[in-house]
Amino acid sequence: METAILLLQRYGLLAVFLNLLLTEGGLPLPAYPTLVVAGALAARSGLRLPDIIAAAVSATLIADLGWFAAARHRGRAMLRMLCRLSLSPDSCVRQTETLFGRIGPWSLLVAKFVPGLTTITVSLAGMSRTPPVLFLALDLTGAALFVSVPVLAGWLFHDAIADVLLTLARFGAGGLLALLMALALYLGAKWWQRVTFSRQLRMDRITVDELFALIDGGEPPLIFDVRPREARVADGIIPGAQAGHPAELDLDAHLHAREREIVVYCACPNEASAAIACQHLKRAGFKRIRPLLGGVDAWIRAGGAIISAEA
Repeated sequence: METAILLLQRYGLLAVFLNLLLTEGGLPLPAYPTLVVAGALAARSGLRLPDIIAAAVSATLIADLGWFAAARHRGRAMLRMLCRLSLSPDSCVRQTETLFGRIGPWSLLVAKFVPGLTTITVSLAGMSRTPPVLFLALDLTGAALFVSVPVLAGWLFHDAIADVLLTLARFGAGGLLALLMALALYLGAKWWQRVTFSRQLRMDRITVDELFALIDGGEPPLIFDVRPREARVADGIIPGAQAGHPAELDLDAHLHAREREIVVYCACPNEASAAIACQHLKRAGFKRIRPLLGGVDAWIRAGGAIISAEA
């Protein structure tokens, strides 16, 4: 165990830096165990708490600045890419957009404490043209808060952490294998969560061309926009669309005939929010409901009009 501590004294800060850089860069690696162990070692070895926190915060800022710059350049395409890579369900985009719509870039202060929200919140800050100075200040504060909690916890409970490390050291290769198996189980659970979520959302989509045809045919469908109010006001809506966010959907749905053709759209990858709203409407008795394939982004790319929404 003493040898392991000496090695961590020499390479501990590098390990912390690389772990946080890869985690905040998008890889599904847990950061808390590394930070907790580093904090425990600070109480028993030459590592210093300020150095650990500085290394972790620096790595976080480097990764976040990369996502921030990419989002300012690529816009909403960045969100689509993130949800294709993420092991978290696509509904994370809807939840994060709702939070960001309510409190804006201040959500950077708390986003790192919620799995699946960090990178998307940073990207939304870039998309919304948050001033870089404000972004740096809020992201730095949020990163410092996020990192300090597990590091200080490890420092306070260093005796218990040392007992765990000693137990793993006794097991040798077996202990390392156990840790790798735990990581594999974690990744497998996240992957299965996404697969299950995707299966729940399988239903027929309506294409933009089909929606154009319905509107031009004289019997336009009822169109629900399930994005948060802030997103509708900021980006506009498809002409004739009504507010259909989950918090508002029940207020309008009962006013319409159950046989009415309904199209639901959002702006999240794979139309996750729209598909969830469709399931909600089906349970309410509506029969002809389809999400718009590609959401509002596909409508805009096809040349569809966008009008201002009421604040």
